[in-house]
Amino acid sequence: MMNVSRAGIAVMVVSLTVGLTSAAEPAKSFPVPYRITDTKHILVRVKLNGTGPYNFILDTGAPSVFIPQAIAKKAGFTGDDSGVGTFKTFQLEGGLSLDGVTGCVEDLFQLEGMNGLGLAGAELHGVIGYNVLARYRITYDFTQDKLTWVPLRFEPPPLRRIGKGGQGGLEVLGPVMKTLASLMGVKPNFETRPRGSLGITIDETSAGVVVTSILPGSPAAQGGLQIGDTITEVAEHRVRNYAALLQSFSQQSPGERVTLQILRDRKPVTITVTLGKGF
Repeated sequence: MMNVSRAGIAVMVVSLTVGLTSAAEPAKSFPVPYRITDTKHILVRVKLNGTGPYNFILDTGAPSVFIPQAIAKKAGFTGDDSGVGTFKTFQLEGGLSLDGVTGCVEDLFQLEGMNGLGLAGAELHGVIGYNVLARYRITYDFTQDKLTWVPLRFEPPPLRRIGKGGQGGLEVLGPVMKTLASLMGVKPNFETRPRGSLGITIDETSAGVVVTSILPGSPAAQGGLQIGDTITEVAEHRVRNYAALLQSFSQQSPGERVTLQILRDRKPVTITVTLGKGF
């Protein structure tokens, strides 16, 4: 699995590229929010067949998407005799929807072990591997809070799997680590809460965080936010850039009323919005 360390990093940009894009038409890019787990894995949030969101880690060494049996049951995902199947829908936070994603149902001992001891600081629900990652040029910039995914004109070969239980007997480690956690009194605390949503897109400029589009019927539209407004404060938290805006909303839940300070035509305006439900 991919491990990433923050130590000593000022600016680090890594691009993973497989395949070719068209020189004539610039490919659309998708900003995908992520976080670094306590075990230094890259975690993104995914909805499977309309259920979730679930926490997935990116793993360039995994051949496929893997989900445990419990998550497969929740998502209504069924595979063939070897556990391989295709998701009806596979959506990453940030607006990226993938078609024809193949996955495997398997209780990976790595995930069981980390969840049993609470090592990652978040409950892990699956792994995104090569068959998805190879379809995109992914830019990792760990000074930012989003990864950039650009579609490529490349289709990975279909997944082939022979039988189950391909972990070489190591699958017994997952239950063992769960048992050890119980004996040691370790109780993972995995709090899952959807993010509050405004329904806007923004642009970070020298003037600040500027609203560039508003989803019709969204909390932002209902609250009176307008395109061109510069958001300067959220719930008494100063907003100077996108990272500060995201941090301001990190503890806000759907249904909460939040006061925004904005600049409109260089004049200060105060509006109140009721947050919707995001990922």
